[in-house]
Amino acid sequence: MFISKDTHFFALDKTNLPVAQVSLPCELTFETLDCFSEQINHPEDTLEILDFERVNPATGPVFLNGIKAGDVISVTIKAIRVKTPGKMVAAPDAGVLGSLIKKSETLIIPIEGDIAYFKELQLPLTPMIGVIGIAPDGVGIPCGTPGSHGGNMDCTLIKPGSILYLPVQVDGGLLALGDLHAVMGDGEIMVSGVEVSGEVDVTIRKVDNLEISNPVVQTEEELAFIASALTLDQAIETATFEMAQFLTGRSSLSLNEAGMLMSACGNAQICQIVDPLKTARFSMPLSVLHELKII
Repeated sequence: MFISKDTHFFALDKTNLPVAQVSLPCELTFETLDCFSEQINHPEDTLEILDFERVNPATGPVFLNGIKAGDVISVTIKAIRVKTPGKMVAAPDAGVLGSLIKKSETLIIPIEGDIAYFKELQLPLTPMIGVIGIAPDGVGIPCGTPGSHGGNMDCTLIKPGSILYLPVQVDGGLLALGDLHAVMGDGEIMVSGVEVSGEVDVTIRKVDNLEISNPVVQTEEELAFIASALTLDQAIETATFEMAQFLTGRSSLSLNEAGMLMSACGNAQICQIVDPLKTARFSMPLSVLHELKII
């Protein structure tokens, strides 16, 4: 089933009317706008011209038949097809270097094949999804804000071949996604990656025998617990605690042993540091988890 970018919205909210209803497992293709809602198209289009009520659109939502609050769903990212060109911005007071920036600037970045052309530099594409999530229980949350529902996590591990696990908060889930990047580094320190529109192919399933409070992502090499909080320290702490609970709950490891194993071969990593809440992850190698017979 194809979900058109024309169905986009700007807040993940349980009151949003679904644009489709599907039974699981199912395969969907989401068409997305870029994070600027395609308001930026030329070098002279700087952040000052943006209508910020129209940033970070997500396509959807999709109602998942039979899914109840408290369930867990998996979203397998089968493919991401990005469209040229990409766009990047710099502006005063935006991002980690914002205090040093004196003048707004926009770069239009051509994409040909698997390469993004950043001026004279050729950057291999590493496409990923910035915004993906379900409707939160309670008041709606702008698509630009991350949380336990997902949202604007800007996690570079949410890429083709990965499986994202989401804890469902309302019946039907109301899944949506957007904010694709052709290339983005961990942190997204200048507010934008190489922002693109595009299409995403996913497979959605219900997951049994898994209890999580925050999103979890599995790549071909690692499993990562994702958390968002007011500070990066708090986000890393939550992600680390949840990984420790996962290890001790599914193996014979004591908390001391799990912590030492995590310190030996796990990684506390930044997802993004520019949104209203900061997002971090703690990852462990799948090879270790397989040896422990955890997954």
